[in-house]
Amino acid sequence: MFTIGSKIDEVRIDGSLLKLRQDLESFQKIGLKAVELPVHGLDVILNGRLIQPQLDKILSVLKDFDFLYSIHSPNPVNLMDKKDAGLHADVLLASLEFARQVRAKIVVYHAGRYLPEEEFFAFPARGLSLKEKENLLEREALLLQAISGQYPDVTLAVENARPYLNQSPYTYGEFPEELKRQLVRVNRPNVKINLDFGHLYMTSLFHGYDLEAAVQSLGDFIAHTHIHDNFGGAVHHWEKQQTHQLPFGRGDSHMPVGRGNLPIGPILDILLPGYTGLLMMELRSRYFDDIQESKQNLEALITLL
Repeated sequence: MFTIGSKIDEVRIDGSLLKLRQDLESFQKIGLKAVELPVHGLDVILNGRLIQPQLDKILSVLKDFDFLYSIHSPNPVNLMDKKDAGLHADVLLASLEFARQVRAKIVVYHAGRYLPEEEFFAFPARGLSLKEKENLLEREALLLQAISGQYPDVTLAVENARPYLNQSPYTYGEFPEELKRQLVRVNRPNVKINLDFGHLYMTSLFHGYDLEAAVQSLGDFIAHTHIHDNFGGAVHHWEKQQTHQLPFGRGDSHMPVGRGNLPIGPILDILLPGYTGLLMMELRSRYFDDIQESKQNLEALITLL
């Protein structure tokens, strides 16, 4: 039996524990068994520190529910950061401590970016030398080793990345084989992969690799999933408005399962025989009322396997 869950949207709750409770109640009513909590939507980490009084309030909410939890660290966390990697490491450590206290076994971390999305406007895309990339990969690997070693009972799940027109490749996370090589370099039992289905589909089309072969290759490295739908079309980093992208099948849509062209069934067919992690839907907040539909569509795909 596979466990299906949904993320709590950080923008939707925006620090409100009342909204957190309301969304958890909604998830409970539709029969979800797992939830991904965004520390960056809960105001529980400030300037790299876990805020215990806020955490205590969150724990007071969570005690009324019986979900399995995973945690999403803040999106901008980047252990390749050139200005203050120490602060980024502190934020990730605080995310892991949050996970420990809410008894979550997974913390999602976005693969290190040579050039972070937050700086796309400030810097034109440029190719990095092999030496520059190697130095950044080594720095991230050392930090991942040190950080994961402090929380051996929590798995850090490194997420594969989406592509951007005119900026890719900005991270090794766009390429499944490079992501796998980085985890081999880290060589820690609790540093694995969060397979984002939508990102995988987009990068397979953008970079021209075989999606199903990539899933097969990643195999036992996959400890967590983000499941959502799209049509595969990459966009520029400044294109944010979903209503302008959807008519043309473009963007990292994070739609309900069944709305796009993503081959979710074939991915599950490869993944599920040996997979023991959560099937975590990651829909945009605009689709909150469609989470039940997405769950039902995902369940239908699983029954066909």
